Amino acid sequence: MSLAIIDAREWQNQFDLETGQKQEDTHPVIDMVSKVLSWNHYPGDMDEMANQWVSRTALDLIEKYEPHLVCLSYVQQFFANRHFAYPKETQDKMSGTAMEEARKFIALSGYTPVIVGTGGLIPLQGEMNLSGLDGLAISSNWSARYCGIHWPSKADMELLDSFKHLGRIERIVSRQEWIDFFKTAQPDLAIHKDSDLMPDFLAVAKQGFSFKTVGTTLRKPVNIPENNFKVPVYSTLGSIDDLRQIRTMIRSNLDHHKIALILVEGVGRQFFPDNSIMCSNGPGWFCNEPGDSFYLTLSTGRHQPFAYPAGFRSFDLDAETIKFPFSGYMTSIPENTLALDLPFKSIAVGNRSMFMHMMFGVDISIECFARNLFNQGCMAVVHNKDKY
Repeated sequence: MSLAIIDAREWQNQFDLETGQKQEDTHPVIDMVSKVLSWNHYPGDMDEMANQWVSRTALDLIEKYEPHLVCLSYVQQFFANRHFAYPKETQDKMSGTAMEEARKFIALSGYTPVIVGTGGLIPLQGEMNLSGLDGLAISSNWSARYCGIHWPSKADMELLDSFKHLGRIERIVSRQEWIDFFKTAQPDLAIHKDSDLMPDFLAVAKQGFSFKTVGTTLRKPVNIPENNFKVPVYSTLGSIDDLRQIRTMIRSNLDHHKIALILVEGVGRQFFPDNSIMCSNGPGWFCNEPGDSFYLTLSTGRHQPFAYPAGFRSFDLDAETIKFPFSGYMTSIPENTLALDLPFKSIAVGNRSMFMHMMFGVDISIECFARNLFNQGCMAVVHNKDKY
């Protein structure tokens, strides 16, 4: 059983992660994690101290738990630059500060770093409003490049074609074409068990454009991710050229190194050390945006576009069978993640809500408990208390 501890500053409560039911556990590791939570209150996604919170919390866990593997995400600069039009100098300063925070953590902790950037952001050139289709268009709050189209009418397809002729849509791909494309790159690709809830078509935006749909509830973005077909990686552990190779590189070196895998979102090559390398971030026309497919591909070492496919009708899942109420749209703990079966102790800390406790398979995770930029406190998840 995985235990979730939610800290809202004024109170803490414990819950079963899968069911959401309140639990009580007095194990020493639960007490330790509860204290670390109480010492480190999250300042908020937009606060300039949000990345420092990641380092401080991780260092407290390291002192108490002594993990062999640490997974971190620094995301404040991505949130801030996505929603506000800062001058270029300020944007660059945020990215540089995030990298400096990563370097500071490495200096203080002594861990061997593997630092991964998700790539830079560019100004939004325009939105394509698909909220009035006869069918249904679904694009997640954090996606700009991909939109799922369900049950399109002839008029809907004509509208999409018009955006294509205007140079705003790059391509329109049928469900089967999308699946076949990835099966060519990875023949044993896993498809979501509810594949019928995948869109009939995937619309792919040209760089600089995004989609507006009925389910897009966040404020209009100012900047969106570039089409980052390659992303920067800094490591002294070996030479790689694909995001999927990072998992093997880390696991094969844990016998001899304590390793920190560090993600810095919204940060591109220019802020990385000169001896960094550029790694492939998807096959052909597809590149992972910052989000679940990026984190899962990195953690599992396999393409994961269909774990939670773009445009997926998650609201049509059987409500009686949905589990993990604190994990957003995720309905199961992913398999084959980076630390899931490691004999070494492991932790994760990040200000990317939901991803830290679901994506890496670590023993202990702490993350901001935020939804749509609203700060609701912090959440820790203890997946494995037997190594304490």
